[in-house]
Amino acid sequence: MIKPSLNSFVAGVSDFAKFCQFLFSYFKKKIVTMSVIFEANKNSLVKLFTMKRGRYNRPFMHVAAMGFLGIGVIISPFLADTYPIFENQASNLPISSSNSKESISVSSDVFQTVNSVKPRDRILDYTVERGDTLSTIAEKFGISTETIRWANDLSNDNIAVGDSLKILPVTGIAYKVAKGDSVYSIAKKLDTEAQKIVDFPFNDFANPETFTLVEGQMLIVPDGVRPAEQPTFRRQIYIASGPVTISGLGFTWPVRGVISQFASWYHMAIDIATAYGTPVAAAQNGVVSSVSVGTWDGGYGTNVRVRNGDVETLYSHLSGVNVSAGQTVVAGSTVLGWIGLTGRTTGSHVHFEVRKGGTLVNPLPYLQ
Repeated sequence: MIKPSLNSFVAGVSDFAKFCQFLFSYFKKKIVTMSVIFEANKNSLVKLFTMKRGRYNRPFMHVAAMGFLGIGVIISPFLADTYPIFENQASNLPISSSNSKESISVSSDVFQTVNSVKPRDRILDYTVERGDTLSTIAEKFGISTETIRWANDLSNDNIAVGDSLKILPVTGIAYKVAKGDSVYSIAKKLDTEAQKIVDFPFNDFANPETFTLVEGQMLIVPDGVRPAEQPTFRRQIYIASGPVTISGLGFTWPVRGVISQFASWYHMAIDIATAYGTPVAAAQNGVVSSVSVGTWDGGYGTNVRVRNGDVETLYSHLSGVNVSAGQTVVAGSTVLGWIGLTGRTTGSHVHFEVRKGGTLVNPLPYLQ
């Protein structure tokens, strides 16, 4: 009686081992097949989700979010049955009685809603209220009165209660791309810098490296001026004086040139445009914390970072570097590198940032 049972057990183990071997071979074959298919088509996927992000970025994010939400809805009952933590927590809570002497103190502003300040990525429709003027609306949204006037085809500042106004996210113009347009031709047409169009974070491009546009898409053109207004519109030109005098905070201008872009909520830096190959000096004393050469680096291209205590400066879009990590530099005299066109740039300039305690701040107060 014992011997047949032992034989049956051995036969069962043998069959199970054969089954496991078959299952392993099956999944191995499937994985190899899927890997071959993936390798053959990965370039197409990269092109779809990276180079074409201007078209497919938002739909892809929406589908992915809905997929994760659906998975969460499906598995949540199983997780609740397996890990009933909320039920246990509820059962351990003390039951309050009317005789309890403890009370909960609630402040008077408990029901007040605090609205967070978020960057606006699209044009808003605003209904004019009693007491509004074009200038007060412009101040409320942090844009110029000309921007509101141009966006709504107003010939003067007369508005009435109940009027609907289109409000741009920044000072400038909303522009519909026509056939043959490029960021350079649009910038020239609207009297602004192509780099400002590229830097606005909610402008999409079919190819983010060459700034390819799609006919019919809407662009926000920061600081753009309507062509009809350009003969009478006078834009001030600001010159960076170059590495000469040291400010009270120990800073100097890294290069002499035209300030092509000031700090804003979407571009917390200063762009100084000058000739290709112009030397870029250290704006502060310190130690080179990092050097990146020949890389995209998030759009910075070739760049150098210098640290002094909790303050770090960044110099990007360089054509080459003249220092190495760990080297001590002197403000106004040590050449860090040279003006270039690397990274996300439309013209020769240095993108200059200041970080204090790891947070980007406006560089202008440090330089003046």
